[in-house]
Amino acid sequence: SKPLSARLKPFIRNHSGVRICVIFNPVARGNKARRFRGRFAELSQQCALKATTAPGDARRFAQAAVATGYDVIVAAGGDGTVNEVLNGIGDEPDGFQRTRLGVLPLGTVNVFARELKIPMRLEHAWKMLKRGNETKIDLGRADFFEDGKPQQRYFMQLAGAGLDARAIELVSWKLKKSAGPLAYVVAGLQALAEKQPLLSVRADGEKLDGELALFGNGKVYGGSFDIFPGADLRDGLLDICVFPKVNTASLLGLVPGFIVRRKLPEKRVRRLRVQRFELKSAGPAAFELDGEWAGHLPAPFSVAREK
Repeated sequence: SKPLSARLKPFIRNHSGVRICVIFNPVARGNKARRFRGRFAELSQQCALKATTAPGDARRFAQAAVATGYDVIVAAGGDGTVNEVLNGIGDEPDGFQRTRLGVLPLGTVNVFARELKIPMRLEHAWKMLKRGNETKIDLGRADFFEDGKPQQRYFMQLAGAGLDARAIELVSWKLKKSAGPLAYVVAGLQALAEKQPLLSVRADGEKLDGELALFGNGKVYGGSFDIFPGADLRDGLLDICVFPKVNTASLLGLVPGFIVRRKLPEKRVRRLRVQRFELKSAGPAAFELDGEWAGHLPAPFSVAREK
């Protein structure tokens, strides 16, 4: 049979006159994804559905949807899918002014949806989206080179370099599909066994060195962990959290605070809050955006203000 995306009408207008395109990974795991697949027939009467088949599809579909004139482009998936759709909208000239991003949280963690208090139940999230609830936020931006070519990517919630990005880089696609979140645990242990490169954050005349750097546009990381308690999606600033050392002993020292308060012990980290900063490394080091591997350092990071 033909792929789902080929069977759908290219342009559908719902009862309110708003043109909606939903971009969805048909092999997404979990009960929420299965329920979503069960509603394909119903949803296809209200919007266009675009099913991805490979990494990068969501970004390409989103750019095409902006160019075609959709009013709302919905990312149905986890934070990685949302990030791809976001960047696809940004790839089209004036994309952020011409369309709106919607989110149906079908992933395992859904950090961005939790930050915005989007309901985790599909039915409730869809009703909120159909009501047209809207908010404006800042976007984080990374400018970097990959394979000698200049790249620019946006992120909504968080980014990081060091251990977490290396773990994401090491995750086997096959293991991720079969084991889900456990794949990241395995990759994290593998990354922890490696020598950690020294990272340097430079901003506003200050310099922070460490082996793990996390930076947030929003407050939470990894679900409900309040890593960036002072962060605000609309303040025009990125919150930086640097861990001087990353090894088994240092990570175990963070556990009590996480268990009791779900926060970091402040004496173990260093912080900055800035509009722009440079991140470099003494050796090869990857960085991630919204939980997805993005590229390698060095890179400047900045804020694109909401308007």
